[in-house]
Amino acid sequence: MFSSWSFANISFFQPPAFLMIGIPGLEAVHGWISIPFSSMYTAALTGNCLILLAVRRTPSLHQPMYYFLSMLALTDVGLTLSTMPTTLAVLWFEHRLIGFNVCLAQMFFLHFFSVVESSVLLAMSFDRFVAISNPLRYASVLTDSVIIRIEMGIVARATVSLFPLPFLLKRLNFCPGKILLSHSFCFHADVMKRACADITVNIIYGLYVVLSTVGFDSLLIVLSYTLILHTVMSLASPRERIRALNTCVSHILAVLVFFIPVIGVSMIHRFGRHLPPIVHALVAYVYLVVPPVLNPIIYSVKSKPIREAMLRVLREKRKG
Repeated sequence: MFSSWSFANISFFQPPAFLMIGIPGLEAVHGWISIPFSSMYTAALTGNCLILLAVRRTPSLHQPMYYFLSMLALTDVGLTLSTMPTTLAVLWFEHRLIGFNVCLAQMFFLHFFSVVESSVLLAMSFDRFVAISNPLRYASVLTDSVIIRIEMGIVARATVSLFPLPFLLKRLNFCPGKILLSHSFCFHADVMKRACADITVNIIYGLYVVLSTVGFDSLLIVLSYTLILHTVMSLASPRERIRALNTCVSHILAVLVFFIPVIGVSMIHRFGRHLPPIVHALVAYVYLVVPPVLNPIIYSVKSKPIREAMLRVLREKRKG
């Protein structure tokens, strides 16, 4: 496959393509494994698109909480589409090659949507804090213009944070014999380890991005819920306390579904070198595939207005 590539007398090398891998050790059953993966991708796209349509077509859902939910759904669609083509290409057709520049583009969008999702979850925690601590000013604080500025800030933050990553990788000299990636998509931590050069700058900047985005967001989310809990405990009626906390359940579950796999991926990439490759692969798939699948389920089960709006959209589709 690579016999036509000549590496002799090359002082600076970037591979024309990387070689992806599906589930290490289970290559013989990739066809069967593709069935649950195809089902999860279909569920993720269907569920999140239903949420987008439900919010758009239901005037009663034109509220800050549901605008942020729409952005979460749109982010999950983007995250799903970032990995779906190459993952299914490997599992269905054993098409394992991905061009160098295509790999860098996929890596950018994969991490971009991850950072955006973290930021959206932070914005949703702020939404819950305002709704519970100051319900009378909720609509005046989170106006449409404020929400638009928050969303633009989220996109700008992710773009500025991740824009240098592809260029930091393009400056590296890669090893001709190290073109095999650990996944069926391109992770920054995975790609940079294929270099035959000093990657200290890449490691430091990658760590900075993680800490300044996902790490910072997680701390602010914990702070938000500390303040929310303090406000709830000051309510006189136990029924009011339960009702206030119940409005946060969906968001808390979405936060756990996203951040627990993020922590797992970060820990394994830094401290799990001794673990079998299949563990690295499965944790990465959980991180990227499971949240987009579960978020629509969580919100449709816990939120009656969303559930009813989604069912209404489905009924309209059947009639149409």
